[in-house]
Amino acid sequence: MAKRLFVLTLALVIGSVFLVRMGRNDGDEAAAAGRTLIRNASMVLTMDPALGTLENADVLIDGDRIAAVGRGMNAGDARVIDGRGKIVLPGFVDLHTHLWQSLIRGCATDKELNGWLGGCVLPLQGSPVNGADAYAGTRLSTLDAISTGVTTVTDWSHAFNPDFARGNLRALQDSRQRFVFAFMAGKDEWIAPEVRRIKKDVIDANPLAHLMIGTHPASWNVANVEASEKLAKELGVPLNVHLLESKADPATDQMGVLRRAGALRPGLLANHVVHATDAELDELAANDVRIAHNPLSNMRLASGVAKVPDMKARNMKVGIGLDGGTNDTSDMFNDMRAAVGLQRAQSTDPARYPTPADVLRMATLGGAEALGLEKEIGSLTPGKKADLQVIDTQALNFAPRVDWASQLVFNTQPVNVQWVFVNGVALKKDGKVVGDTGRVLADAQAAADRVKSYLGR
Repeated sequence: MAKRLFVLTLALVIGSVFLVRMGRNDGDEAAAAGRTLIRNASMVLTMDPALGTLENADVLIDGDRIAAVGRGMNAGDARVIDGRGKIVLPGFVDLHTHLWQSLIRGCATDKELNGWLGGCVLPLQGSPVNGADAYAGTRLSTLDAISTGVTTVTDWSHAFNPDFARGNLRALQDSRQRFVFAFMAGKDEWIAPEVRRIKKDVIDANPLAHLMIGTHPASWNVANVEASEKLAKELGVPLNVHLLESKADPATDQMGVLRRAGALRPGLLANHVVHATDAELDELAANDVRIAHNPLSNMRLASGVAKVPDMKARNMKVGIGLDGGTNDTSDMFNDMRAAVGLQRAQSTDPARYPTPADVLRMATLGGAEALGLEKEIGSLTPGKKADLQVIDTQALNFAPRVDWASQLVFNTQPVNVQWVFVNGVALKKDGKVVGDTGRVLADAQAAADRVKSYLGR
């Protein structure tokens, strides 16, 4: 009897230690099941018109949602983060990117769009590029994006082959970010069954995941566009396209191809839209087509300046994208600066849309609206998902306090992002991204070396 009691007691002790160690090894998961209070934040930029901007306020996370925003909250059993000298705002929504393209950073920096594609992307069609390569590049990009406050990514996957697409998607799942996976589809026989499987087995089973169908409208690609739109309608998901990005695109009848495919419909996400005529903008607006503005990518590829003020005048839903390997950085603050600066430089008008306040909205609630997710993310509204970031203002590049809303755009760097929460889970804490960054870097280098050989570089 005594022996049995000893064994039972020992088992209970070991079990207790195991539970404690589990909590210590992944305290963020425990916090997601419990509560976190950001106390006395110097500024809470809610992006909710009804709440506005609060000073010396608290933000309470309960499980995967924002429970309350206000002052003088009782912490109770919540983990407490000192918000003094900090700004709390929603996480950024990256409305357009290609996460695997961290593997080709710095590639063909002297080329415009088609030269860059020809040297850095298109040769991978039919190459041995595989799921391990896709996983390594995507995993590096997700950690990089998290470091700059991005909580939702819209990843347009080139899906060079089934294994590549699966590796890409697996890395997105492992990132614990909220994501939209845009699968480049077409008429190849393997694609539709694979996308159906992905939606059923992966996307629908993951509350952080959403699906789009990617394609490229052009006169030489009509059959693939029509097959992609047919699949998108079957699955009840939006289409995601690159549209009028370069000066060569209008000659490929992109708008006509979309019309004939019946793809100009609400929810269509169009990336870039730099070379649209006024009549084409009218047509896009009338069909509730959403726009991903990619200012840094457009600059890098000498594509031009998108007519963002004209889109605003038409009440179009516009967000901001980082656009993978043609951005070479995941710095959303830099992207916002470019969005402001391009319009001012072109117009020589400092009041030209967008202002700093405008791009902050575009990068948060605007991106959520473009994805149709504004009821879940994009603002610090109680009841919404707890996707948010905490910025440290007490830094050499940020201080002193003058106009913090403007300083968020003009001064902030990723190093100022101290905490990033997605669904209530801290993916960056105390200034450090959660994860084995050393392993991620090593895997990405090995994959980049392989990809370079496939490109003949």
